[in-house]
Amino acid sequence: MKTPTLPPEVLAFGEAMALFVAETPGALAEVECFRRGIAGADTNVAIGLARLGFRVGWLSRVGSDGFGTYVRRKLETEGLDCRYLSDDPAHATGLVFKERAEGGADPSVEYFRRGSAASHLSPEDAAQVDFTAARHLHATGIPPALSASCRELTGHMLDRARAHGATISFDPNLRPSLWSSEAEMRETLNALATKADWVLPGLAEGRLLTGRDTPRDIAGFYLERGAQAVFLKLGPEGAYYRGVLGGQEMETTLPGFHVERVVDTVGAGDGFAAGVVSALLDGLSPQAAARRGNLIGAQAVQVQGDMEGLPSRARLVELERSLPHLP
Repeated sequence: MKTPTLPPEVLAFGEAMALFVAETPGALAEVECFRRGIAGADTNVAIGLARLGFRVGWLSRVGSDGFGTYVRRKLETEGLDCRYLSDDPAHATGLVFKERAEGGADPSVEYFRRGSAASHLSPEDAAQVDFTAARHLHATGIPPALSASCRELTGHMLDRARAHGATISFDPNLRPSLWSSEAEMRETLNALATKADWVLPGLAEGRLLTGRDTPRDIAGFYLERGAQAVFLKLGPEGAYYRGVLGGQEMETTLPGFHVERVVDTVGAGDGFAAGVVSALLDGLSPQAAARRGNLIGAQAVQVQGDMEGLPSRARLVELERSLPHLP
């Protein structure tokens, strides 16, 4: 696909993997057939923003293999600018296999990503990134968990975005199994969060990272360290916001949206992030941003797949048109 002329206004980076979802329920050991797709929390948010009309640039590596070609094509089909996605002939594309869960349960997932192409990302991969054109950078806690060089890249991306005046969102997206210790995970991710404007943890994540219990106190931990806004994901209960966006500190809780049938919970938090970030980039209030996060998160859980439920701009306008006016 031809590289777009205009540089990306939103930047995202991390690992996109080839995803194989079981066609039938049951343990992976018993499944014969899988449906192929792509997976990755960072790509879910990037795709969510691209579907809403933002020019999103994706920085990563894939292997010089069939799965890497597939991932690149899928990302480009979704509208991502892949000028910063490189092929790595020495390392393979990461793979992930996911059960088909029933009744809204979290599906079991097995990863084959150790030593993957994306795990070898480093600051050198960002050498050609045009930070002067970027309005926003979205980052998560997954790349710094993959390797020391990915950790260096994460800090580099946040520092460069900050130096050029872009806003930064950070979703911890905890993956404890990828870290050598819980203490290292807490220390590293909290340090990265202090570089962000908007921090988007889940309630359990926030408690683990900060040692504080209530949404208000968790948000206070990050506000004390330089964040402008904290959007706390509360699952079906909705979202909590506390921050100083708009010039004055405020806090509010936005209720979640009722879902008749939860099909697949994977990607709900990424849908929330895409909703919050897109609303703030659209110039909406933090209340509207939290509500949009809840709305897109609710859409995400109603279909099978990590990002299949993320709406287009036209669909989002249709969904938001029926919502009551916020004070």
